[in-house]
Amino acid sequence: MRAIMLLAEVHALLGFGHSALAYAEEMRMYLLGIQSPDWEVAFVHTVYAHAASAAGETEKHRASYGLAAAALGAISSEEERGIVLRTFSHVPKP
Repeated sequence: MRAIMLLAEVHALLGFGHSALAYAEEMRMYLLGIQSPDWEVAFVHTVYAHAASAAGETEKHRASYGLAAAALGAISSEEERGIVLRTFSHVPKP
């Protein structure tokens, strides 16, 4: 699923909204359904927000952006937070 997450992020970066969101929905459903570490949950919401933005899904983008911001604050490791934050910085604000 991490590979699917990477595909979603790359497609979002390239502006391929439809495929980005399809990949993001698949990885989101799986990774939020298992016990994922705090940094991974933040990545899930971040990538989903980026994919939703690229797809023009305003409400999904807004909701996921907020969840990503909250999840970033919950990451216990500063190093891991910094890694996720670099990806989050590419997500347009709603």
